[in-house]
Amino acid sequence: MHSLLRYTLDLFDSLGTAPSAKAPPSKPPARAPRRVAKPYTSAAKSASAPSPELSTEAGFVHPQAARSLRLQGVEVAFSLVRARRSSIGMTIGPDGLSVRAPRWTSLLEIDKVLQARAEWIVRKLHESRERHTQLQQTRIDWRDGAVFPYLGGLMRLRLDPSHGFSAAGAALAETYDGQDGPLMRELRIALPMDASAAQIRDATQAWLMRQAKALFEERLNHFAPLLQVRWTRLSLSNADKRWGSAKSDGSIRLNWRLMHFELPVIDYVVAHELSHLRVMNHSPHFWQTVGSVMPDYPERRKQLKDPTAPLW
Repeated sequence: MHSLLRYTLDLFDSLGTAPSAKAPPSKPPARAPRRVAKPYTSAAKSASAPSPELSTEAGFVHPQAARSLRLQGVEVAFSLVRARRSSIGMTIGPDGLSVRAPRWTSLLEIDKVLQARAEWIVRKLHESRERHTQLQQTRIDWRDGAVFPYLGGLMRLRLDPSHGFSAAGAALAETYDGQDGPLMRELRIALPMDASAAQIRDATQAWLMRQAKALFEERLNHFAPLLQVRWTRLSLSNADKRWGSAKSDGSIRLNWRLMHFELPVIDYVVAHELSHLRVMNHSPHFWQTVGSVMPDYPERRKQLKDPTAPLW
């Protein structure tokens, strides 16, 4: 028998990748002089330059910008990498616009391709900047009293040096406000009041990862029989953009930061990855499989794209 074919299917792709643009079919003469992009000398090259997603009057500036071009009235400084490829490709990421082009393609031809895709490029750059700003606003200030989302609600951290919490290093409590019931969970951590931000973050992460493993196993065991599949191993991920993955041998990988979302969203990711054990692609048959146990999965899926999970 052939050895077991192993696949890994990531739940989400990167923020934006444009379809490759075909380069001219004919190459210049073998001895044609090599044309080198003129270095970009804007403030982005300075060591004191701001975050790459922050715009200036020049527009969008990639930290490794090699060339600048005005697109849709916006100045876009982009990185340019020459590679062994037959087409011009472009990607919008946290740093801005990155372009990869064949070694023999002229700068004029690259500029023409970018102008043809100008609307898409500028729109994606604005989307990337907005997402970056929203994510920065979710960054947690690690101190006594810090608040972050937990299972769709809120969690407040309290440093409690008087308790050891020897079993897990922390204890979960509830806080109340009058007769309205619990408004916020409270996590009490056995750390001194002068603990550093890194110590508080690490202790909180360790507790969250333990909770995540227990909850994910419970939800996997709930949905696996419904989908008529068997998972073999669970591991936790800390990826920035991918919430889960699955392999055909039954291995499931889930991001522990899913604990920031409410349970229905976590269930969607669990059902998504378990469905890959039946259909190892994202074909209509795969989405029918997900829908068989979760008819409202499109709405749950949308919530994953909101900047709910804070930066760590």
